[in-house]
Amino acid sequence: MAYDEELANRIREALSGQRQVREVKMFGSLAFMVDGSMAVTANGDGRLMVRCDPDRAEKLLEREGADWAEMRGKPMGKGWIVVAAHGIDSDEAFEGWIAEALDYNRKVSGSGD
Repeated sequence: MAYDEELANRIREALSGQRQVREVKMFGSLAFMVDGSMAVTANGDGRLMVRCDPDRAEKLLEREGADWAEMRGKPMGKGWIVVAAHGIDSDEAFEGWIAEALDYNRKVSGSGD
């Protein structure tokens, strides 16, 4: 399944202020690398996959539409969450997920921005 182009455009806009953003097509998704580390992906059916702080994962799963990310039917690591389209309908919810991804990205990439 191809990634959702409308979601990809929302992500591009949200990341437009970041210094180093690179897009990589992989596994039918479009991954957004920020400062060399994967932060978010646009998946099919409007689903957003977010790389987050594993220590916050349980709390983040309480948000609307959030679930553990899977690849080929197997759960990914604790720092990966997929959010259904209805969980990012509002700009506030979408921006909250992007903020989570960028906060964790700064920790793992060593970026101080």
